[in-house]
Amino acid sequence: MATLQCNVVSAKETIYSGEISMLIATGVEGEVGILPGHIPFITLLKPGTMQIKTSNGNDEMVYVSGGVLEVQPHLVTVLADTAVRANDLDEAKILEARRHAEQTLQNQKADIDTSAALAALAESLAQLQTLQKFKNRA
Repeated sequence: MATLQCNVVSAKETIYSGEISMLIATGVEGEVGILPGHIPFITLLKPGTMQIKTSNGNDEMVYVSGGVLEVQPHLVTVLADTAVRANDLDEAKILEARRHAEQTLQNQKADIDTSAALAALAESLAQLQTLQKFKNRA
């Protein structure tokens, strides 16, 4: 089976490094699937779930807060501000962040940064979707 090298790196650490048979991510233009032999390209990523099919057939699910996906002939690189394996996501913390963002939006005042609250809400929803996909898979 054909494979390619994949490196998923966050600002803090390397989340995944190894041979893969496929990667699925959500770019700004929509969902993209990368297989061996894919043409080289670069795209920005939206917050969401990234699915990695390893060369031995296992699935890895990773939440990325956004970033850049680069495809080269034998290498896929993901550079993300935040990347967390789905099994490391803390549902209680995510729900608390969601509640806080919703409260901030409901109690808007002139000194509130609405765009930051909306971004926090979108991030918490994307994390919850990643967690739900992970739980449904298990």
